[in-house]
Amino acid sequence: MKVLTIGGGAREHAAVEALARAGAEIYAVMKNVNPGIEKRATKTLISSENDIDKICDFAINNFIEYAFVGPEAPLSVGIVDALQDLGIKCASPTKAAARIETNKSFMRELVQKYEIEGNLGFRSFDDAASAIDYVKTVPYEVAVKPVGLTGGKGVKVQGDQLKDLQDTIDYINEIFDGNVGGGKVIIEEKAEGEEFTQMVFTDGSDVIPMPLVQDHKRAYEGDTGPNTGGMGSYSDSNHLLPFIGEEDRQKAIDIVKAIIDALKKEGCPYRGTMYGQFMLTKNGPKIIEINARFGDPEAMNVLTVLSSDFSEIIKWMAGGGRIKGDVTFAPKATVCKYIVPRGYGVKPEPGHTISFDMEAIEREGSIVYFGSIDKNGDKFVTGTSRSVGVVGIGDSISEAEANCESGLSHIKCDAMEVRHDIGTAALIQKRIDHMRAIRGQ
Repeated sequence: MKVLTIGGGAREHAAVEALARAGAEIYAVMKNVNPGIEKRATKTLISSENDIDKICDFAINNFIEYAFVGPEAPLSVGIVDALQDLGIKCASPTKAAARIETNKSFMRELVQKYEIEGNLGFRSFDDAASAIDYVKTVPYEVAVKPVGLTGGKGVKVQGDQLKDLQDTIDYINEIFDGNVGGGKVIIEEKAEGEEFTQMVFTDGSDVIPMPLVQDHKRAYEGDTGPNTGGMGSYSDSNHLLPFIGEEDRQKAIDIVKAIIDALKKEGCPYRGTMYGQFMLTKNGPKIIEINARFGDPEAMNVLTVLSSDFSEIIKWMAGGGRIKGDVTFAPKATVCKYIVPRGYGVKPEPGHTISFDMEAIEREGSIVYFGSIDKNGDKFVTGTSRSVGVVGIGDSISEAEANCESGLSHIKCDAMEVRHDIGTAALIQKRIDHMRAIRGQ
């Protein structure tokens, strides 16, 4: 089975490793050489991941059967539509279906139209003056988001990054003046609670849920600093989270399934992985965002413990066949921590040598997924984004966290940063206590 993978980050490395375990023949497109993907691929194309013509030529010349897209940007320019026109089955959504992520107003309006649970109050604006008038009068705190793609870094929330009304007004002006995320803004009701991620595989009709994961967006320990694409994440051996039970998890799954059904009714059926980002509130899960892909870093957690044949899942999502048996995940906990270049989230310092003792890392019960890494001769150097994801595996979160830290100790770089608090007992207890307080328990 020949599979084209698009994307060169740690998320895509995790997907490629899962495909390699399943015996797939991998043809990889990436903008920089990812050494982990390069090792597993039969052939690679180093190119912009948005260059439709070049990617289609690569696919035709290598007789590709199936394609899987990692990042959101190629989805937004219609790479899936172009590949499907060539007869290649895709386990990722079309440009129209991917609007569930690429256009935040589209997502909110779809959820509202079909009366799907979990929506928040919202208004979309095409001009700064109207948005500013709205935030001056709205009776609750809000989150301000550019409508389009911002790499997970565009959201700012009152009472957090936005300290007062003037901060909010300044940020709205910044979005419109800088044409950030398309130069349109959506103002949403602020949700109080704990965030969690529920991802699913889907063929456009049925859904297969993955284990719950909690991501950590803030750059620094203690949930401080600027928002990032995600500094790390953890999952539990029972596939829930310490602060969420099966009932609330099922509500989140039902919401994602309802969105997939709504897209089908709208004439843009959705195939691939869907990533529901939720806030668990005192009134249950509320939708923060819906993304048209695997989460990053969350993909590393779930794919590491995927027991089933990922190539079969790809075929099923793309409409190419059935899955033999149930899709299963090992009853293991995982903790993922990203190594990032010093200054990441503000002004990253790339170009520093980073070295790995891979044998020692594997002995510690950890796995390395390469991200923004460049080659300089026979050495690896850090790029400007998240460099390496290290995933520890264990029977409990605490064991997985210890294994992750042991793995990290065998990676050397003189200009790297890590959120060492991710997955620790203290931070998880803080999440549990926060949720109990919100629910009055």
